[in-house]
Amino acid sequence: MNTDIDFMRLALEQAQLAAAQGEVPVGAVLVKNGAVLARSFNQPIAKHDPSAHAEMNVLRLAAAQLANYRLPDTTLYVTLEPCAMCCGAMLHARIERVVYGAPDPKTGAAGSVLNIFGESQINHQTAVTGGVLGDDCGHVLRTFFEARRR
Repeated sequence: MNTDIDFMRLALEQAQLAAAQGEVPVGAVLVKNGAVLARSFNQPIAKHDPSAHAEMNVLRLAAAQLANYRLPDTTLYVTLEPCAMCCGAMLHARIERVVYGAPDPKTGAAGSVLNIFGESQINHQTAVTGGVLGDDCGHVLRTFFEARRR
């Protein structure tokens, strides 16, 4: 179990936990050398914290575990294309690679609306792979919002 699909499935499990708590169902997993360092999901409502996105939560957990704010040689898997805030934090943490599921045509900052990782002037370059289990990730989000509209 060391493929992008395997790790994205773990992120999807986290997204389901978010949905069960009434949070927007986004899940994330941070991996280094094939091992999961941290996993989490969106919690801005529960934590009363607008920055408690799934990606931010895994960065905080992994940084605390490693006692280092830099997280080189890691890959962050997230079910929804990251926003500008999360992309900025990933750059500061020196994440090597970001893999996301569904694109975000409203606030996606890894290519949909903005492409923060594509800025060559930034002193750290992060590789991006999008669309991994994109249909599954999008389905979780659509199902959640359809239920909320009812």
